[in-house]
Amino acid sequence: MNKNVLITGSAKGIGKAIALRFAAEGYNVILNTRRSEDRLKETLSEIKALSPSSTAFTADVSDYKEAEALFTFAKEVCGGVDILVNNAGISYVGLFNTMEPSQWQELMTVNVNSMLNCTHLALPRMIHNKGGCIINISSMWGISGASCEAIYSASKGAVNAFTKALGRELAPSGILVNAIACGAIDTDMNNFMSPEEKADFSEEIPLGRFGRPEEVADLALYLARDNSYMTGQILSLDGGMM
Repeated sequence: MNKNVLITGSAKGIGKAIALRFAAEGYNVILNTRRSEDRLKETLSEIKALSPSSTAFTADVSDYKEAEALFTFAKEVCGGVDILVNNAGISYVGLFNTMEPSQWQELMTVNVNSMLNCTHLALPRMIHNKGGCIINISSMWGISGASCEAIYSASKGAVNAFTKALGRELAPSGILVNAIACGAIDTDMNNFMSPEEKADFSEEIPLGRFGRPEEVADLALYLARDNSYMTGQILSLDGGMM
């Protein structure tokens, strides 16, 4: 029986690339977005061409009740979630002292609570099955911190700490928990930079370029399919930056 993988924030960018990679390998994919419904429909059409049993559900997973509705849907349509990829997230670039409390509260809610909600809801089935895989999409700035991205860095630092702690907690249950700390990946999230700024930043990356979403997807597939002994780890995928 094919395993079911739920990827939050998967209408575009890294989430979409991960969904396409899993679908190409025969997994049943459950797509999710909170806002980008038109793009979600387009992505689902691409996914179904690879994995016809795949489906999609719109929910703001930073809200526990909406996340709960997503997991209820997953149970009804395919039996539940075997692999969870916590990808939903937002960013903010700017000085901390010019931020409004509502801005940092939203960023922490989306980046941290979404992960907590979905993980909490995924665990009963995984614990019962004595196995499962949770992959958290993090950032190199959660390791080192970034100027003008203090709250984003803090949120990803929380993702990393949670990954390490939960990996230890769930290991006796056979559940693997890891995070991918992405560097500069060529997605919409980095479109705040001009072409010139991207070129300058690329010069700071030892490999000399931005990463591709497909490279994140390849690592996520490895963690879900081929890994059997690594858990509680933060894997840097940053072209040698950290």
